[in-house]
Amino acid sequence: MKKVTIVDNGDGCFLCKNCLKEWIPAILAHKKNYKVKKGEVIFREGDPVKGVFFVNNGVVKVHKRWGADKELILRFANEGTIFGHRALGGDGIYSISATAVQAGIISYVDIDFFEATLKVNADFAYKLLLFMASELRISERKMRNLAHMPVKGRVADALITLKNQFGETPAGFINIELSRQDLASFSGATYETVFRVINELIHEGLLVLSGKSISIANYNKLLKLTEDIA
Repeated sequence: MKKVTIVDNGDGCFLCKNCLKEWIPAILAHKKNYKVKKGEVIFREGDPVKGVFFVNNGVVKVHKRWGADKELILRFANEGTIFGHRALGGDGIYSISATAVQAGIISYVDIDFFEATLKVNADFAYKLLLFMASELRISERKMRNLAHMPVKGRVADALITLKNQFGETPAGFINIELSRQDLASFSGATYETVFRVINELIHEGLLVLSGKSISIANYNKLLKLTEDIA
C-alpha cells in the first residue's frame, strides 16, 4: 500500500460521522490514508492485529479460508464502511483477510486509538454495535444457506445482495464488476458450478450478461429461488 495525503474533513468517514465533533481533530491526526491497487492484499488471516480500516472509495472483499485451497467471501466493504474490526477483543490476530477488488483509498487507525475512541464516544460505540449485530445476522444467514440452500439459490442470493448494496448503472447492470471466481467465493460454490448456473439463469431469462457486467432481468423469479430452501 502507498501512503497518500488527501483532503479529509471527515464527512464520509464511518468513524468521523458517528463521533463527537470535538473528537474529529484527534481522528484526523491519527488516521493514515493509503492507496490500494486492484488485487492488493491489505492484511491476511493470521496476521497480527495492528489497527482498523475504513473505505474512502473503492471496494474491499472480506474473506476467509475455506478448505485447503478455497476462500469464502463474507462481505464486500465499500465507501464509508469499516473492516478489520472483528479483531477487537480477540487473540491479537486477524480472523479474516481483506483484499481490494477495486482500486481506491482506505484509511487506517491503530488499535489503541480505536479503542480509546470507543471509550470516549458512546454514540459511535452504539453504532458499531448495531453494525456488528447486523453483520452477525448476515453471517448466520450465509451459513444457513451454505448448509440448506441449493447452489442456484445461493447464486441468486449473492446477485440480489450485490444489487442491493451497490445499486445499478444507468444501463441497468449491477454496479460492481466481479470476476466469476469472486462471485463463486461469495456464493460458496466452485467456479465451474457458478459458470453453469449463470448460463442457466440467462437461458431462463432471469439475467442478462455483457462482459463481466450482470443485469437482473426478472427480480421476482430470481428472488423466488432464494426462498426455495431444501
